[in-house]
Amino acid sequence: MFEGSLPVDRTRSDLVTHQPILESRAITWTTESDCAAFAESLARKPGLRDAFIALEGPLGAGKTTFARHLLRALGASGRIKSPTYALLEPYELPGLRAAHLDFYRFDDPREWLDAGLRDVFERPGLKLVEWPERAGDLLPTADLRLRITPRDDGARDLAVHAHTLRGVELLA
Repeated sequence: MFEGSLPVDRTRSDLVTHQPILESRAITWTTESDCAAFAESLARKPGLRDAFIALEGPLGAGKTTFARHLLRALGASGRIKSPTYALLEPYELPGLRAAHLDFYRFDDPREWLDAGLRDVFERPGLKLVEWPERAGDLLPTADLRLRITPRDDGARDLAVHAHTLRGVELLA
């Protein structure tokens, strides 16, 4: 503790811990085609097979749209539903298992445990998670964290943070 600093109460549950950021990118999607192109570039990366990508942003930011573009680029066909009500939409893709999850409806991080979703993260495969903050610190470290911010002109600002070496490889 630094001289003159206040003691830190480590028992407080309202303290937020931040994972280290190894690399970052700032991107602007002016059209949905830009979102699709970014998703297609990620889909070509071998490290994506077992990646955990956290998708953050307000309602309507484009989290589900990005997930749909990424799943399509990975070979998903048919309807790609939002997992808002089901919590989890699984996909068996060519040579890859993917899970699209949405924790928007969680009122308490323990709901993640109660839903048995820890098992999803213990299996190999891509995990795309919307509203990861609703699971608190129970989730493992995301390889990539995408923060999508809508602009008044319809464009989207994207902040991409790599929190693991796999995430850094995905950004390369």
